[in-house]
Amino acid sequence: MPIYEYKCNKCAKEFEVLVLGSRDDVRCPQCDAADVSRLMSGFAHKNEGGTLVSSSGGGCSSCSGGSCSTCH
Repeated sequence: MPIYEYKCNKCAKEFEVLVLGSRDDVRCPQCDAADVSRLMSGFAHKNEGGTLVSSSGGGCSSCSGGSCSTCH
C-alpha cells in the first residue's frame, strides 16, 4: 500500500495519505477540501556507511549540473 503526498489547492497544506486500492476520495485534513493535487514524492535510502541519502539532491553520475532535470 503506497503512501502518496498531496497538496491542497485551497489552503496549500501538504499531507500524506496511505492509499488503499484505487482510492480517489482524498480530502485535505486541514480544511476538508476535495480539490487536492498529488505531488511527486521523493525517497531516501541508506548508503554503504548507513547514512540516509535523499533522492532529491546530488545530481547524477552522467552530468555536473547538480540536478538530473538540467540534463535529462
